[in-house]
Amino acid sequence: MSDISKISVGISAGDPNGIGIEIILKAFQDKRLFTFFTPVVFANSDNLINEKNRLDLQTSIFSLKNLKTPKQGQLNVINTWKNTFEFNYGKAEPAGGDAALSSLEAATAALKSNQIDALVTAPIHKKNIQTNAFQFPGHTYYLNQQLEGESLMFMISENLRVALVTDHIPLKDVVNSLTEEEVTKKIKLLSKSLIQDFGISRPKIAVLGINPHTGDQGVIGTEDDKVLRPLIQKLFQKGDLVFGPFPADGFFGSQSFSNYDAVLAMYHDQGLIPFKTLSFGKGVNFTAGLNRVRTSPDHGTAFDIAGQGKADSSSFVEALFAARSIFLQRKELETT
Repeated sequence: MSDISKISVGISAGDPNGIGIEIILKAFQDKRLFTFFTPVVFANSDNLINEKNRLDLQTSIFSLKNLKTPKQGQLNVINTWKNTFEFNYGKAEPAGGDAALSSLEAATAALKSNQIDALVTAPIHKKNIQTNAFQFPGHTYYLNQQLEGESLMFMISENLRVALVTDHIPLKDVVNSLTEEEVTKKIKLLSKSLIQDFGISRPKIAVLGINPHTGDQGVIGTEDDKVLRPLIQKLFQKGDLVFGPFPADGFFGSQSFSNYDAVLAMYHDQGLIPFKTLSFGKGVNFTAGLNRVRTSPDHGTAFDIAGQGKADSSSFVEALFAARSIFLQRKELETT
């Protein structure tokens, strides 16, 4: 890169029957983005050109043959599926899953080989992407296998950061997964990310409880008293700024989260319902803990509005800038 403020960002297209291609095209109508990014979309250039014309968008598209020679000031597209995709908007079908997987595999390979600086993923449909090659409940688990490190699902916005101990697992399996070892590992990953990716030298972390009212002294469960309190106390005594466990029900409404650099939630909905309520459209899903940077918008395929031109690209743009910020933060840390 000749200019450290500009990064090459790879973009996987997600399920073509969803809103992924639409939000990519809408985002890069804004030519100011090319000041910060050299984008490469892993999809099919004819599909993107046809969609651009159908939606009457002004995005400048370049059909790229080689990742070594991306065009500046244009949305580069490299073909990962040879034939143009026959869109069936809003439908979860095998063809959409196959296209999404071919895009993700190619983008991840480029990320691993340093042909792109960071990866931003458009939404996949978690069921129809399942194949012998992809048996994961989402991007995070796939990337955890493909990249070095230990993944942490970390939702970030300007005013709120929420990480998860457990993420895409059934609720019935949550409590058994919340061992001292697992919670400790996620606290350490979260702390490292806040230092490495956000430049916070002494991060303060709030830990949410497992049970309602953190168990009410054992009346509503003993897990908070047996697992979380002793663990938090032990880490705090070692010098980690870890606090809690806090009852989750009032924590966000009272703005208590603003006193901490990040919040660690025990399970998916405990963290993501308040995060999306407070940050939807401006939130980003960041896969922390890995040796490469990956972000995504905070929404799914939105099949209910796919193909209608109604999709909002705001969260996708936030994901682009979050990827850039984290990549540059890591580069700065390497040189100090």
